[in-house]
Order: sequence, then structure tokens, then C-alpha cells
Amino acid sequence: MALMLLLAIYFLLPIYFLIVAATKPQGDLAATNGLTFSHFNLFENLRVLFSRSDGIFGKWIVNTVIYAVFGALVGTLISALCGYALAKFRFRGREFLFSVILGGVLVPTTALALPLFLLFSATGIVNTYFAVFLPSIVSPFGVYLARIFANSAVPQELLESARLDGAGEFRTFFSVAFKLMSPSLVTIFLFQFVAIWNNFFLPMVMLQKESLFPITLGLYEWNGQTARAPLLQESVITGSLVSIVPVIIVFILLQRFWRTGLAAGSLK
Repeated sequence: MALMLLLAIYFLLPIYFLIVAATKPQGDLAATNGLTFSHFNLFENLRVLFSRSDGIFGKWIVNTVIYAVFGALVGTLISALCGYALAKFRFRGREFLFSVILGGVLVPTTALALPLFLLFSATGIVNTYFAVFLPSIVSPFGVYLARIFANSAVPQELLESARLDGAGEFRTFFSVAFKLMSPSLVTIFLFQFVAIWNNFFLPMVMLQKESLFPITLGLYEWNGQTARAPLLQESVITGSLVSIVPVIIVFILLQRFWRTGLAAGSLK
């Protein structure tokens, strides 16, 4: 119990520090203890944050929501289709294909950044939403999880019954398999959502327009300017606090489903 408490404190301490720092005026950041509150200035910090550079931070939030929500939804659907096919269809090379997909889990994003940049540059989609969106919808780990969920949640007998009733493969998937897999697919959605929301390196390589930046890249750019513009430091801290709020809300709203999904995967 004591160990769990220590681990909880260890993981929550950075968030506590961020909350404390975001409530302080600029002058108190270095002049006061980092773990104690001083003058409560959160609302003024938020006003400055959202008004700085003609409200560009609000644009970054919208961009990040677009990248994360749509990327996670499409990525989850693709993972579900691939995982279902690998679990329920028998074809030559299936296990080899699955091994190749699993190998993709081991490939770091940094190793793919340059080839992707060259490919997207040749097709003219660098510095567009698609340069970040398209790589985000591919998740080898999501395919791996979807295959486990399909094996554990979708009885072969139900699929055979649907086929005997005249349903095609896509109709069988969406009317039978997808509904049974839905609670577990929330787990894949959350993994995708968090990964895309926190994505930094890929946008840094692909984007030059400030109006297309996600929160991570925008705050990084501001942080690089704090040496000559120290007042940006408070906006970076407050922006960091704002950036974690949507992720916490999504986890709280969907916790019942992702716990079920993790349990299904562990039982398998």
C-alpha cells in the first residue's frame, strides 16, 4: 500500500507542480517555492495565453483536436478491420503478415520521419493537415490489440450464422463483429488519441506554417523564444496545463470502456 502511495505521488507531482506554476504571476515563478501557491493569477494567465499572437493558441487547440479525434477514429476503424481479418480469415501468409505488422511496433517514429517527409514532399502534401493526419491513422499496435479482441469477443458461430443469412463480409463485420468489439476498441481509440495528442516530432518535421501547429509544437516554439521574451514562460506553463485537460476528460468519460477492453485483452 505504501509503495502504491509513493508511486501515485511520484506520477502526480509533476501535474501538481504544473497547476501551482500556472496559477502564479510571472514574477513569482522564480521568486517563490515551486510547490507552494502564492498570488492566484490563473485567470489572468489564461487571458494572456488566449490573446497572445492574435489568439494563435486557440487555433493550436483546434488543430490538435482535429488531428487527435479524426486520426484516432479512422485509425481505430482501420485497426479493427485489419485485426478482425487477421483473426477470422484463413489465408496463406497470414502469420507472416501479422509478424511484419508486429515488427512495425518496434520501428521508432524518428526512423520513419525522413522517408515520410520525402514521400509527402514529392506528393505536395508537406505543410498541410494531411502530412500529420495520414501517418497518425496507421497503428501496428492497434492492429495487434484488435486481433486479440476479435479472437476473444467474436464467436465464429455468429459470423457463420450471419453469412448463412446472406450477409456479406463487410455487413457481417459492421453488424456483428464491430458491435461485439466496440467496448474493447475504446482502448485502441484512447491509445491512438493520446499518442496523436502528444505527437511532437512528426509535426515538427512536416509543418512550417504556425497556423497548422498542434499544441505540442506551438508550445515548443514559444519555449524557444523565452530567452529573448521571458514573459512567454508563463504562457508556456499555462498552455501546458490547458493541454492536458482534454486528455484527462477523455479518460474519465471512457474509463469504463477501456478498463473492459484491457480486461478482455488480459484474459485472452
